Amino acid sequence: MSQTRASRRRTTLLAAGVAAGALLLSACSGEQPGSSSGDTKFVKGTGEITKVPEGKRTEAPELAGTSVDGKKLKLSDYEGKVVVLNVWGSWCSPCRAEAPNLTKVAHDTEDQDVQFLGINTRDLDKANAQAFERSYDVDYPSFYDPSGKLILKFPSNTLSPQAIPSTLILDRDGKVAVRALKSLSEKELRSALDPLIDAK
Repeated sequence: MSQTRASRRRTTLLAAGVAAGALLLSACSGEQPGSSSGDTKFVKGTGEITKVPEGKRTEAPELAGTSVDGKKLKLSDYEGKVVVLNVWGSWCSPCRAEAPNLTKVAHDTEDQDVQFLGINTRDLDKANAQAFERSYDVDYPSFYDPSGKLILKFPSNTLSPQAIPSTLILDRDGKVAVRALKSLSEKELRSALDPLIDAK
């Protein structure tokens, strides 16, 4: 191999390494492929909690697939309940930080017609997701969505989950009432959830 070709090869490998490193960093910082067009751009979480007035809410898309433990799972099975839908990954530090808050509120509200569901994404090995659930006593089901296909079902003109972690709260009519583009404290989660529980 000539010196020029060898130099080009080293440059190409270096560029690929930098690109892979950038992708890894963006994943660890809690970013997620943009849901507007199915492209590979990354959108940073804004750290906002958005609440939508009842008359302006948009219906969530139907989600169907298998859970992290291999069981069939459908969003429509929880029709009539308030649904807390959390997007997470085992590799995500903010997800680990909020997991105890989610599990505590899930246990406290399970007799109030509230269903917690997860969407596990970008975990290419189910074992990592299963270990996360065991570590944090997550006993509610999560869709296994390594490529983010379910996340991309949310249209660009709705409150779609754009960051990891992110949380959507659906009202009893299956409409998006709250979106949080951040890791949630127990207090923040309860503050967003309680009005929807009380709305009969």
